[in-house]
Amino acid sequence: MAERGVDLAALPKEVKEQLAELELELSEGDITQKGYEKKRAKLLAAYIPQTQNVDLGLQSIQLAPGPGADSSPSPDAGPSASTRQHRSHRSGGARDERYRSDIHTEAVQAALAKHKEEKMPMPMPTKRRSAFVQSPMDNCTPPDTSSASEDEGSLRRRQAAVSAVLAQTLQNSEFWINRSIQGSSTSSSASSTLSHGDSSKSHNHIHSQNQTNVLADVLAHTRIESSSVPPDVTSTVPQERNSRVELAPSPAVRGMSRGQSRSSMMDTADGVPVNSRVSTKIQQLLNTLKRPKRPPLSEFFLDDAEQIVEVPQPDPNTPRPEGRQIIPVKGEPLGVVSNWPPALQAALARWGATQAKSPALTALDITGKPLYTLTYGKLWSRSLKLAYTLLNKLGTKNEPVLKPGDRVALVYPNSDPGMFWVAFYGCLLAEVIPVPIEVPLSQKDAGNQQIGFLLGSCGISLALTSEVCLKGLPKTPSGEILQFKGWPRLRWVVTDTKYLTKPSKDWQPHIPTANSDTAYIEYKASKEGTVMGVAVSKISMLTHCQALTQACNYCEGETLVNVLDFKKDMGLWHGVLTSVMNRIHTISVPYSVMKACPLSWVQRVNVSKARVALVKCRDLHWAMMAHRDQKDINLSSLRMLIVADGANPWSVSSCDAFLNVFQSHGLKPEVICPCASSTEAMTVAIRRPGARGAPLPARAILSMGGLSHGVIRVNTEDKNSALTVQDVGHVMPGALMCIVKPDGPPMLCKTDEIGEIVLNSRAGGTMYYGLPGVTKNTFEVIPVNSGGTPIGEIPFTRTGLLGFVGPGSLVFVVGKTEGLLLVSGRRHNADDLVATALAVEPIKTVYRGRIAVFSVMVFYDERIVMVAEQRPDASEEDSFQWMSRVLQAIDSIHQVGLYCLALVPANTLPKTPLGGIHMCETKQRFLEGSLHPCNILMCPHTCVTNLPKPRQKQPVGVGPASIMVGNLVAGKRIAQAAGRELGLIEDQDLSRKLSMWPMTMHQFLSEALQWRAQSDPDHVLYILLNAKGAAVSTATCLQLHKRAEKITAALLERGGINTGDNVVLLYPPGIDLIASFYGCLYAGCIPVTVRPPHLQNLSATLPTVRMIIDVSKAACILTTQTLMKTLRSKEAAASVNVKTWPTIIDTDDLPRKRPPHIYKPPTAEMLAYLDFSVSTTGMLTGVKISHAAVSALCRSIKLQCELYSSRQVAICLDPYCGLGFVLWCLSSVYSGHQSILIPPMELESSLPLWLSTLSQYKIRDTFCSYSVMELCTKGLGTQTEALKMRGVNLSCVRSCVVVAEERPRLALTQSFSKLFKDLGLSPRAVSTAFGSRVNLAICLQGTTGPDPSTVYVDMKSLRHDRVRLVERGAPQSLPLMESGTILPGVRVIIVNPETKGPLGDSHLGEIWVNSPHNASGYYTIYGEESLQADHFNTRLSFGEPHTLWARTGYLGFVRRTELLDASGDRHDALFVVGYLDETLELRGLRYHPIDIETSVSRAHRSIAESAVFTWTNLLVVVAELSGSEQEALDLVPLVTNVVLEEHHLIVGVVVIVDPGVIPINSRGEKQRMHLRDSFLADQLDPIYVAYNM
Repeated sequence: MAERGVDLAALPKEVKEQLAELELELSEGDITQKGYEKKRAKLLAAYIPQTQNVDLGLQSIQLAPGPGADSSPSPDAGPSASTRQHRSHRSGGARDERYRSDIHTEAVQAALAKHKEEKMPMPMPTKRRSAFVQSPMDNCTPPDTSSASEDEGSLRRRQAAVSAVLAQTLQNSEFWINRSIQGSSTSSSASSTLSHGDSSKSHNHIHSQNQTNVLADVLAHTRIESSSVPPDVTSTVPQERNSRVELAPSPAVRGMSRGQSRSSMMDTADGVPVNSRVSTKIQQLLNTLKRPKRPPLSEFFLDDAEQIVEVPQPDPNTPRPEGRQIIPVKGEPLGVVSNWPPALQAALARWGATQAKSPALTALDITGKPLYTLTYGKLWSRSLKLAYTLLNKLGTKNEPVLKPGDRVALVYPNSDPGMFWVAFYGCLLAEVIPVPIEVPLSQKDAGNQQIGFLLGSCGISLALTSEVCLKGLPKTPSGEILQFKGWPRLRWVVTDTKYLTKPSKDWQPHIPTANSDTAYIEYKASKEGTVMGVAVSKISMLTHCQALTQACNYCEGETLVNVLDFKKDMGLWHGVLTSVMNRIHTISVPYSVMKACPLSWVQRVNVSKARVALVKCRDLHWAMMAHRDQKDINLSSLRMLIVADGANPWSVSSCDAFLNVFQSHGLKPEVICPCASSTEAMTVAIRRPGARGAPLPARAILSMGGLSHGVIRVNTEDKNSALTVQDVGHVMPGALMCIVKPDGPPMLCKTDEIGEIVLNSRAGGTMYYGLPGVTKNTFEVIPVNSGGTPIGEIPFTRTGLLGFVGPGSLVFVVGKTEGLLLVSGRRHNADDLVATALAVEPIKTVYRGRIAVFSVMVFYDERIVMVAEQRPDASEEDSFQWMSRVLQAIDSIHQVGLYCLALVPANTLPKTPLGGIHMCETKQRFLEGSLHPCNILMCPHTCVTNLPKPRQKQPVGVGPASIMVGNLVAGKRIAQAAGRELGLIEDQDLSRKLSMWPMTMHQFLSEALQWRAQSDPDHVLYILLNAKGAAVSTATCLQLHKRAEKITAALLERGGINTGDNVVLLYPPGIDLIASFYGCLYAGCIPVTVRPPHLQNLSATLPTVRMIIDVSKAACILTTQTLMKTLRSKEAAASVNVKTWPTIIDTDDLPRKRPPHIYKPPTAEMLAYLDFSVSTTGMLTGVKISHAAVSALCRSIKLQCELYSSRQVAICLDPYCGLGFVLWCLSSVYSGHQSILIPPMELESSLPLWLSTLSQYKIRDTFCSYSVMELCTKGLGTQTEALKMRGVNLSCVRSCVVVAEERPRLALTQSFSKLFKDLGLSPRAVSTAFGSRVNLAICLQGTTGPDPSTVYVDMKSLRHDRVRLVERGAPQSLPLMESGTILPGVRVIIVNPETKGPLGDSHLGEIWVNSPHNASGYYTIYGEESLQADHFNTRLSFGEPHTLWARTGYLGFVRRTELLDASGDRHDALFVVGYLDETLELRGLRYHPIDIETSVSRAHRSIAESAVFTWTNLLVVVAELSGSEQEALDLVPLVTNVVLEEHHLIVGVVVIVDPGVIPINSRGEKQRMHLRDSFLADQLDPIYVAYNM
């Protein structure tokens, strides 16, 4: 740097002022770091000495000298002294603070510069514009959050300007992190720097017309600069260097019209047309993931089918401690002074009597001016009054409310120290035990409930407070004080003087000599958030005051300024107890005054010539910020400036900076005294005030790498990862200190090892009050040596401080156990990570003092989470840029990855009463998803290095080489099952009636209808209900036959139809659909039922209709008048070509004509109809169903469900394909039972319709879909009582079958059964059916046969294509329900889909089916004519080579149960696991989307639905948010955690969308491939897209 050799002290005054001005501009963000350095260099250019070859690196000695003791360097000090002076000058000024260290800032800049070379863009999250409006900023910034003395007004958000910037930011398709790394100013153009070679080359691209395509192009050919081939973390296939990421091939899906312009699309290798924005980001994400991970993947898990085994691999290069075992360090002996009082109360009594006029305490008002002064006389008399009142005036003489030894809560605000002092000493005099706590401000205070736990464990029933404070407490409407959550019932006592009674003449307080009874209880919050009370005995309290007096050399009558909280810790020990013992005058500066006037404590020191000041680093920082306003401050009176949080290793820079600014105001370097303390051990060590001009103590410059392994190493090689630590002085007088290992048995550390400081002293806490178990582990620790033998009898107390003892027995603290993050066996300190984050410039995005770092356990290791408050004026790009750089800096300097970095809106992190961050509450909110971040970056790919190794495919157990004997394969029964035999004519009545009827009657449904119209014309076959439950139309056998004839005549006349032509039936669910189906059969045409387009959403639904019409080559469309108008409307013309429809016939009012003849097919193998359906993978397939298959299927259902003409069945299904169509249109005509038809869409306007119909008609058998069941469960679950009142009774229902082509949804069927149990629904009634494209009905739970059984399968084994049954409730267990009894005439076998050989019992394989009602083949698979030709007629590779099977495409297994079926044999149950084409192959394992989705939906209460799919080996999770949009980003970490925890997968992209975005078909199945296409084509309008790094 230009100014290295400049002697800053010798510069002219005006140059100094210009430099100070520059500092101010930089701190307030008015100038960039680069601009600052440029201007500064220019100013100093004239003063630079010519020769400069001094090495200014960090000294490679372990201890480096502290800042100069004199304000100007001595003339012979040479360049190094002036540089040191320069450095401390730079670190002063307006932009410094407790975590600030210029050395560290430079280290961070250097680390980030390294990253610049990698040139790897990171995808910026996509955010919807409306989301996350920031909270109003009027009450925004508490001063501890602002980085400089900004006025509140400058923070108010200029709505219009910001929204304009935001809109501009969101329009940019990309944001490249390199820009920030190259240090150029942030511009809003999307691609100012491309990741292509060097920046000069990339600039040629910028002005290109089609920016997005250029981006895509550049990305596709991005070179990854690296000497060796980096591993591709996303796939298990080795890749060529510099190659494009190969995209997984999958069947083409044409979900979009073909005429779309190609200019805005990018064709990926999937053949899916994709808008470049989303896929470019995914491509970027893949590129960032291809970088080698910093720690090489320590594969410490072997994922066996049985369990995950952890095998840690120790690193041979890990530094190990090499010193000798530490010897306990003794403090100086505690001197005995003749006039020390026997108890603290005695000291107060003495001063109250002899020095009554002497001032004890001065309190300040809100402006920082003295409000009142309490003299020792007043303090004594008031305390005496209070003691008398407490003991004698609260109850009756015989029944006092308080007895000595009782615990009492002290509730006083920070602004009223006088009342607190009186209450505290009053309690000591009354011998009751004071427990000071914070004033509860509302029911929602962070940690309020834990305070309740403290009050309970101390058995407190009485609280003392002031009148003003009592008035301010939250009240109930009746005026009583609110009962806070978790608090015991309290009696409130006001202690203002006017309410106290003067003691009677003869009453004297009992002041015994200090003993081991408890004097007071100080509260302490643990790392987990529990609040415990540390009991301090009377003798400990007295000894501690004596030790502090000796260490700090307190003298009678001194003045002390206290900025700390006087209710606990150093503020109480120095400012309330030791001060009274030594008759010191304390000036208390409350937090509220500091917020209004940060310089107030310095002014108090100046005005009252205080000898001692008690502060935290924060107060030093605030004073520096404000010091420009004050010229005439003099701090020369200070002999001791006690820095209470000197144990924070980053305090050194605050102390240096403060000294730097105030040395010219008389502050002496030797008065700065950092100290270390803990609630349990009280003061652990404190630096004694030095002699004038004596050399200052040295600092330790340690290697962070060594610290993370718990050893002390001098930092020599890597300057970037150094930690400079100042000492906290020597051990307290009369104490003994050891360093022990922080975890496991308390073994003594070696001299070069970091451990926990333990202390033995009479001046420490004695126990956690009321918690004997926890007390033992903390207060009664006996250190052991390396052999495990105790070093003595005396117990030590754990302090929670981590550190070591340096040369000259100086104590150094490097962190606290509560800030310890243990990641992969290495220890990191939360404060160190905060410091690194704050060193990332420019810090315009977040508030400096508002950063929380904690760890969460995810997948067998701690993961680090950082949460910061974002400034309201920070743009999306700035935030993302800062976040990305923080990730890189922490990765570089600490060699650890951040798992999650979140920014929350200003003022939303939970606060402690004095304005710090409430860490436990923050962590709690993060884990329960109520933190509401406005920006989030997850980096699981970097952090999670302990995933199981990807699986290599194993050879299959059972194959052609296996020995096959009868039904056994390699010692296992073959996994096959069959329904009962299908007899020819089973209906006795029918055969009697039909003695003359030909045996082929069952071959053709058209003949069955004619026969029924003839033999039983008035029998009602169908009743159609509307939303009100009224029958809108009915059809008897004859009416249906007549209507079918009319349609046949119209077809032959108007349509000019030939036999065998395909005819599309386009009808809403109803009887017209059924009649036109039979009309087509009568005419010899082949009907194709198609769901009509949705009138409100033609653009989305009409193209599918058009597609089916085109694919089926339909000659004619039969429809209603309304739909005919729709097909020809202008709205329809917008999405399809309406001029090329085939002939459309409306069947609303047809002439009464009979066809000349009714067609009879020559053979039963002829086609009866085509069944078109879109599979869940987005494939549109039509299957051919022959007449023989129709009658076989109808016969099979009739047998299974015992359907006769006297039966009534209710059907609430869509009638367009699969089993739904069969039950709606075919089954009644065949079996003669009456079908009550309930169109599912009617339930939307009348939810109880289906259930009330079942009750009204006393239905025994009903069929529904999962969508219907879900509607009822969600919509009627809370209304069972109302339904009961309306007389709904479901006890008549014998079977309720859910028709589906998927794994049974056990959770849904169980909740349905439980919810409606109160309405009489039998728990055995609900069951499922299973069908597929190749066979519409394979299983259907009928009236006979055992109840469906449920098994629990180990999910880990399923991923390996194995089935391992486990007990209910076993970890990672998945409940599976049998899919229903196999239908008569159906045989299934489980087959290995690769070898096509049969598998054994309880093995997972593809379900193959053989049955007379199999479909005859695909009519067409759109776009893939030859695909899957073997689905229908395929043979096993061995075993039974002659049988022809159809492949269902579903994975499942067969298990022989203990139950018996109708014929008395053991029942074989078929369990469906999932659709093969939908499974996700990740890390060599097979995952079923539904399992991951179930976990995701459980992750947060606001996730309504979720769906997963993969894209180029990245797992994408789409979650529907049912809550408010501010919860959107809460879901990202929770979704990532749950998938990692339960499925051992890293989520690549998390997409948060509105409810209803995930497409679902009529059967209630998710259309995941449609969703994938929409996502990649950027059509989802997501609320938020997070790309996990």
